[in-house]
Amino acid sequence: MAIKIGDTIPGCTLHTMGSDGPQPITTDEIFNGKKVVLFAVPGAFTPGCSNTHVPGFVVNADKIKAKGVDTIACLSVNDAFVMGAWGKAQNADELLMLADGNADFTAKLGLELDASGFGMGKRSQRYAMIVENGKVTTLNVEPGTGVEESTAEKILEAL
Repeated sequence: MAIKIGDTIPGCTLHTMGSDGPQPITTDEIFNGKKVVLFAVPGAFTPGCSNTHVPGFVVNADKIKAKGVDTIACLSVNDAFVMGAWGKAQNADELLMLADGNADFTAKLGLELDASGFGMGKRSQRYAMIVENGKVTTLNVEPGTGVEESTAEKILEAL
């Protein structure tokens, strides 16, 4: 069953790329006591994610943070090395690039995507959510392959 508005973010450990390599970060560290915009993509360096989804959040980061958002996080079922490199390639200094390498968090959210037909295995559906102190207040899951409901602009409207 997929997470829904009003639910609490499940406990899990994700990873970010630090100066000394991959660093663990818990969902408690990310979400507790904070207002967070989390958006997820099916894969780093893929066309829709690199050309549309991430750039929208990079360009609108200041506007989003001006609405009281503490953290804008981008999650993908990739490793921390890939997410770190992708963040650099996207000039995503204002985004927290989160690696869910084994799709553990994605599975706990119930937002898995079987992309094995494309040779990509288990991935995350494309979505964006607003989380306030660990509770989901907005959740926009893409119904198909496009990038429409989970854009930075839609999140700005919801804030």
